[in-house]
Amino acid sequence: MAGKDLPVSPLAVPLPEVPPIAGVRLGVAAAGIRYKGRNDLTFMEFAPGTTVAGVFTRNKCPGAPVDWCRAALKGGKARALVVNAGNANVFTGKPGRDAVKASAEAAAALVGCKPREVFLASTGVIGETLPHEKLTAALPALHGKLSENGWAEAARGIMTTDTFPKACLRKAEIGGVEVTIAGIAKGSGMIAPDMATMLSFIATDAKIPAAALQALLKKGVDASFNRTTVDSDTSTSDTVLLFATGQVKHPRVPAEGGTMLRGFAKALNELLLDLALQVVRDGEGAQKLIRVDVTGATTTRSAQKIAMAIANSPLVKTAIAGEDANWGRIVMAVGKAGEPADRDLLSVAVGGVWMAREGGVVPGYDEAPVVAHMKGREIEIAVDIGLGRGKATAWTCDLTHGYIDINGSYRS
Repeated sequence: MAGKDLPVSPLAVPLPEVPPIAGVRLGVAAAGIRYKGRNDLTFMEFAPGTTVAGVFTRNKCPGAPVDWCRAALKGGKARALVVNAGNANVFTGKPGRDAVKASAEAAAALVGCKPREVFLASTGVIGETLPHEKLTAALPALHGKLSENGWAEAARGIMTTDTFPKACLRKAEIGGVEVTIAGIAKGSGMIAPDMATMLSFIATDAKIPAAALQALLKKGVDASFNRTTVDSDTSTSDTVLLFATGQVKHPRVPAEGGTMLRGFAKALNELLLDLALQVVRDGEGAQKLIRVDVTGATTTRSAQKIAMAIANSPLVKTAIAGEDANWGRIVMAVGKAGEPADRDLLSVAVGGVWMAREGGVVPGYDEAPVVAHMKGREIEIAVDIGLGRGKATAWTCDLTHGYIDINGSYRS
């Protein structure tokens, strides 16, 4: 299914216009790594002095590009990003490590920097050797045509089973001076909350020290990408990178960031959540976007675990796909989360209608408005545990036969 045209998700959102970000030039090319007749290689070049932050998968079998980026991140500086689609370069041993080294060296020679200032990401099939000769052969011509206006093409170039390109733009102020943040993402399946859940690349023209940038990104990812799930599977390639080119002249930001970055942090968090929800909207075979709100848990962490147990439940997700107002499946998911819960204090609502309270059906409960809500594209589930003040939100999508169709033939 990889590389084949798929019907656009009914939950898709339009691709916004992303203006140039000072200090970023980017472009795409068809390197023929796996796909035929489409762009599969994305190249970004950053101005000297650009700082970088990154968050990566916690999967214990990460791809070679993830290992490379983790090591490169220690330097805190970035001059280039190279992304290929169609081959994940995972479980490829020494050839995989050789591929990232060769790719970084080739890009570094073109940009005029150290290889460790080049960041890499790959997405696609696991276990196949990356034909990096095709990648490095395509880089010189691609570098020669980089421009400031390639964001839309880049959003499309990193796609695999995605049915629509994903991008977002936000403005913020630092010390009274306006700065811009732009980001793209790819993701559709193999999406679970374990540090990043897909590929996303974000750039800002602000000047922010690497340590402060890292703190902002980690906190923002925890509240966005790490609150989403499509299928509970954590990718081996998950990467979110944030680049700050420093091209806008604003008051100096201290190493620790601090209150000066409050507005920037808010805008960044909005952008990360927007991109994360676009990924969920493009869940493989998805027909409905689901929001799960949990309140009344003993702690925030407990609420988060319960929310994710509901969001990851195949029975809950298939019930929603079938538009079945089966609140018993939600109760089941709460109980299996392994967190403190009391059946006789539990309350469940769908679409704003409370169906169950204190261990039983609400007297006079009318299922009609819930059934009507279930027929919509966006579903809201609320659960109150009744034990404390912990609360959390998770987002997911329904589970349809389309998911099987896509993943059953992914390599063909």
